[in-house]
Amino acid sequence: MQTDSTERPGTLRQIPRGVRMLGFVSMFMDISSEIIHSLLPMFLVTSLGASAVMVGLIEGVAEAAAPIVKVFSGALSDYLGNRKWLAVIGYGLGALSKPLFALAPTAGFVLTVRVVDRIGKGIRGAPRDALVADITPVHLRGAAYGLRQSLDTVGAFLGPLLAVVLMLLWADDFRLVFWVAVVPGLVAVALLVLGIREPARQSEAKRVNPVTRDNLKKLARGYWWVVGVGAVFTLARFSEAFLVLRAMQAGVPIALVPLVLVAMNVVYALSAYPFGKLADSMSHTKLLFVGLVMLIASDIVLAHGNSWPVVIIGVALWGLHMGLTQGLLATMVAQSAPPELKGTAFGFFNLMSGLAMLVASVVAGELWDQFGASTTFYAGAGFCIATLFALATSSTMLRGKT
Repeated sequence: MQTDSTERPGTLRQIPRGVRMLGFVSMFMDISSEIIHSLLPMFLVTSLGASAVMVGLIEGVAEAAAPIVKVFSGALSDYLGNRKWLAVIGYGLGALSKPLFALAPTAGFVLTVRVVDRIGKGIRGAPRDALVADITPVHLRGAAYGLRQSLDTVGAFLGPLLAVVLMLLWADDFRLVFWVAVVPGLVAVALLVLGIREPARQSEAKRVNPVTRDNLKKLARGYWWVVGVGAVFTLARFSEAFLVLRAMQAGVPIALVPLVLVAMNVVYALSAYPFGKLADSMSHTKLLFVGLVMLIASDIVLAHGNSWPVVIIGVALWGLHMGLTQGLLATMVAQSAPPELKGTAFGFFNLMSGLAMLVASVVAGELWDQFGASTTFYAGAGFCIATLFALATSSTMLRGKT
């Protein structure tokens, strides 16, 4: 008991400095991105005349673009043995895309810029996640991914909060607020360039193409099970743009709508590290089950979200499910892939999840336009229930074969 009590307070201090720095890089880029993303659905609908289907299509295509690129960036980082500078390119592209949102004349232009922005995310995502695994001891990976995700999510609620302040200050001028997002994006790039030192690659290590049949065979059944779980899980969750539209539909003033993402990300930020740490000692499948139950509860509440307090409760539950699952899934990928293929492993995982997000968001937009918001959220809850049964069945089968 004495050993356990001395270990627990020291977990945070044992996490490498590079993980903290990567967390701050993510935080500033998320401030930049969320200033825009918290306002973008309203900008599309009120200023550019887009429908809910168009919003879902833009979000789905953009979010699918990132994981497609992650496959190649993850594999390239394994081949080159260099993850930092690929991440720099990705963060740089994300920062440089931000001014284009302020200049967007049409929804089609927004779609193009969102894809460019998400390509930047795709370039940086897998190398960054693999870099966390490279610099963190195995027994601390859950806590490390949880900490990075927590810092990332601090940016995800500071961004919408700043958007609210600026919208109130500048009388709902979307484009002027979008220009502000350029600054934290550039700060993120500077921190990454100056603050991260990548572990040296072993000089005797031979460069090989990670995307070959022989190498992919090294990704065992357990890894592909995680990929499948991640994809099915994402099908049960559509774009957070629909949370913004739900708040607007509930009669919340436009300038205050980003507060729904503030509420969600506060809960997400506060829960990601504790649950990430818990993932180092608790069954991953059980935590996924709890995360799905939280998402079901969120969907049911949001289906009845005709008032501001109800919407806040729903998005808070959504944030709790994100805190339970996002760092956990990253930990499961890191634990199930060999060291030389971690970038590739994250790439394939994110590819499948991104394609699932595209399907989920387009279907959600169609349901919204045809049958209303409540149907969209009830459908999400129904798919979560189906996912619970699929997860229980697949995990039982996997245990039986191993």
